[in-house]
Amino acid sequence: MDIVLVTSFLKWCCIINFSALLFSSLAFSLMPGFIYRVHGQLFKLSQDAFNTTIYQFLALYKVLILVFNFVPFLALWIVQS
Repeated sequence: MDIVLVTSFLKWCCIINFSALLFSSLAFSLMPGFIYRVHGQLFKLSQDAFNTTIYQFLALYKVLILVFNFVPFLALWIVQS
């Protein structure tokens, strides 16, 4: 594998993962009641516990995207140029 292919792969990983994060964040901020009703049937959580869990998930997902996709992409992009 060459550096251009890996850089391109990580770029698309960043785009896809940040899009999923944006979609999830928008869905939760625009329809919190609907999301709670759907998931509340599966998991017996209070509204506050559910909100905390969702925010923790989104924060962890963002950190994982940054650490495993964006930082390696940025490092390869700097080395490549």
